[in-house]
Amino acid sequence: MKKREVKASVKDELLVRRRRSQMIRGAVALFKQKGFHRTTTREIAKASGFSIGTLYEYIRTKEDVLYLVCDSIYDQVSGKLLKGLTGKGGTLEHLKLAIADYFRIVDEMQDEVLVMYQEAKSLSHDALPYVLRKENEMASMFGKLLARCVENGEIHLSEKEAELISHDIIVLGQMWAFRRWSLAKRFTLEEYIDHQTELLLSGIGKGNIGGQLSGPAKMGGGER
Repeated sequence: MKKREVKASVKDELLVRRRRSQMIRGAVALFKQKGFHRTTTREIAKASGFSIGTLYEYIRTKEDVLYLVCDSIYDQVSGKLLKGLTGKGGTLEHLKLAIADYFRIVDEMQDEVLVMYQEAKSLSHDALPYVLRKENEMASMFGKLLARCVENGEIHLSEKEAELISHDIIVLGQMWAFRRWSLAKRFTLEEYIDHQTELLLSGIGKGNIGGQLSGPAKMGGGER
């Protein structure tokens, strides 16, 4: 599926990127505070630091702004995650590091993640499938890492099981953004990462790690 084109009347691509970056930052703050439908384009223009007339040189509708916000967030999260995954081999230790990287990215961009999931339902019918596909691509990054672990004999999972776990990882990372208001009272980010990673690996480990475990998984030399 091709990227949806958001038309601009300005021909300078560098200026378009810069103005839209300003627009995205202003819109995220407003969407978090007021929601997409209660936010006006005039408010977005003001938060972005330019006039309503200038705003419409870079977008056509308010829905264009929401699409640019969602697209930018996925690009940033995916880019940072891909950078962290580059060079990682197929071991459980690499998987743990990748999960930690992803959870920290979500923590760093928690406002953006919240806005994306609260407001994505307002995307147009042609924009929503593209944005959802990008989320699947993020999950597939973990799917590929899990596949390498399987190839190296670190774990034993079917293709369907690996796909499910890759989505579990994405959702658990997002949960820190959605439920941080409650979870942060009991856990630091690093504690959350440690506990969720251990729970994930315990689930994989039941009969699957190295093909050696049966019954309760053994981690760190102790029984659980």
